Amino acid sequence: MTDINTRFRGLLQRPYEPTFVPKNNGQLYFDVPDTYLTDHYRPFGAALQNRFGTNAQTRIPLPNITAPDLAYADAVSRRGGFSIFHPSHQRVASQLIELFLEQSNPDALTAMAVFVRDRVNGPLFQYALSVALMHRTDTRDVEIPSFLELFPDRYVDPAVFPQLREEGTLVDQGDRRAIEIPMNFTASDRVDEQRLAYWREDIGVNLHHWHWHLVYPARGPDRIVRKDRRGELFYYMHQQTMARYNIERFANGMPRVVAFRNFREAIPEAYFPKITRSSDGRSYPARHPNETLSDLKRVEDGVIVSIADMELWTTRIFEAIDNGFAQSSSNQRVPLDNDSGIDLLGNIVEASTLSVNPQYYGDLHNNGHNILGYIHDPDNSFLEGFGVVGDNTTAMRDPVFYRWHQHIDDIFVRHKQRLPAYTGQELAFNDVAVDSFEIQLNKANAPVNILLTFWQRSQVNLGTGLDFGPEGNLFATFTHIQHAPYSYRIRVNNRAGDTRRGTVRIFFGPKTNERGQTLPFREQRRLMVELDKFTVTLNAGANTIVRRSDQSSVSIPYERTFRNVAASSLTQNEAFQFCNCGWPNHMLLPKGSPDGIEYDFFVMVSDFAQDRVEDFDENVNCNDAHSFCGLRDRRYPDSRSMGYPFDRFTPGTIGSLLDFTKPYVNMLVTPVKIRFTNTVIARA
Repeated sequence: MTDINTRFRGLLQRPYEPTFVPKNNGQLYFDVPDTYLTDHYRPFGAALQNRFGTNAQTRIPLPNITAPDLAYADAVSRRGGFSIFHPSHQRVASQLIELFLEQSNPDALTAMAVFVRDRVNGPLFQYALSVALMHRTDTRDVEIPSFLELFPDRYVDPAVFPQLREEGTLVDQGDRRAIEIPMNFTASDRVDEQRLAYWREDIGVNLHHWHWHLVYPARGPDRIVRKDRRGELFYYMHQQTMARYNIERFANGMPRVVAFRNFREAIPEAYFPKITRSSDGRSYPARHPNETLSDLKRVEDGVIVSIADMELWTTRIFEAIDNGFAQSSSNQRVPLDNDSGIDLLGNIVEASTLSVNPQYYGDLHNNGHNILGYIHDPDNSFLEGFGVVGDNTTAMRDPVFYRWHQHIDDIFVRHKQRLPAYTGQELAFNDVAVDSFEIQLNKANAPVNILLTFWQRSQVNLGTGLDFGPEGNLFATFTHIQHAPYSYRIRVNNRAGDTRRGTVRIFFGPKTNERGQTLPFREQRRLMVELDKFTVTLNAGANTIVRRSDQSSVSIPYERTFRNVAASSLTQNEAFQFCNCGWPNHMLLPKGSPDGIEYDFFVMVSDFAQDRVEDFDENVNCNDAHSFCGLRDRRYPDSRSMGYPFDRFTPGTIGSLLDFTKPYVNMLVTPVKIRFTNTVIARA
């Protein structure tokens, strides 16, 4: 039997090339029966077999099947845009996922996917099949290609593609040069927000956002949506993204993001994305400076939402928070002022199918993306599609994404401030003391507590994403921020007479704002970023813990974010059968500055007996980025609230991070300077 990884990767790539065209650089051929062919190609069935089916090394025979009724999928145009924020698109995707999940085995799934593939929207097909593959027990180890491989047009200056096609058509594979993707091509330096373009438009950051929503779909069959603490994860992943973005703004002399909470105010930030969808040749529309929202009346698209709706849903959510309970669909009071309240609130705000009352609390988060994404054409007068913020694969490119999510985060903070501050018992770990905490580059004689960042030029293969493009690898280079690898060295004294287990929690936060003014703890606390979390066994007496930065529980390595170029042409490679959910490791640290910016690095060892949910091995596949992505088919591996110990308000007497840590010997703060070198280094 053909390796299932090979066949499904073949089905996912180049979705607008008909399935009868060989996949995997011409090595994989689906023997498509005439009954599978669309009306356009069915008259040519025999000729197509003779033309395309002769040279492939691997042929996959397909049985005759009962054709499914796909009329519901017509709600998403075959070559139009697809967005998981779009209510009608969510419904179609949910039905398609269900169709794929109910197939009895991988062979039946292959046959159904082949039949469906050439009849529905390409990104819709890729999304639904990817979600199904990840959630079926018999296909869970199939390597899901990154969206960069599937639709590079979402992340790359369109001027690159003609050059790639020229290179691929005229030059043999071994001699092809890599085409450079320019940096910061969306605006000039006269636009202040462009200082953050390298961060917002980073390919890895946008792939992270796309993949997280694959793992945690808001709508779909209940068995794939209902995951442990998914609402809290929605809150925490986006909260940490906002903290990182605000820290990056400080490093670039920019103030914190202003929340977009008044839906009737003009939006001064413009965005001209300059990316083109290959499926229909349409560019993502721009948003001009100082545009204002209007009621959405996209009747043809099934997106109808008013500003008054958005305001009403916000008011009702605030009322639930302030009252300490939400009203369920069955008119029951559901308490929020407890450990599970943030999870309930996350599902209400995002408006997943787990919301306790979707009719009453509405669809705030998703429709925020919609109403902003259609700001240029709210009633479809000009037949324009949604802008980048209306598409989860591209939303993080736009400055307004962060204004919207600052508002979403402020909603969660309103809830968090109602909870009592952590007690000394909840923060202390008796008889365990952190004696020292140092950070050092993985380099002989490197100075302590100085980290380095720089530009790195990396290479990716975009060949599998170009429909009707030349066979073989098509390489492109891009430049992104990177840091020199480093390690934490933590000395911990276990004063108890026996062995203890602890959880090491490492965070960092800004000491000052963009003007160099010291941040009070009430502001710094919201900007504390989790870098790592792991379990240790502490022997009686002195213990030295060394942990590398690339072992982070938050991030995944470069190869997992972008795929290894050397392996990208292989049809089988077990090393790449992994989950790709996690923050990109090259973005683990902020950029810093040439003179160096000093940050507070915080370490805490908490009592594992209070943290433990169930044991797991972080070295096992898909467990490494568990802070953001949880564990597949298991409970979230930390009983504490996400963001602990910084997720709750503290008494007014605590004015600084040192005030916060002073009573607790199991915590320590170390100042670390991050220096940026404006040099481009090629990836080895």
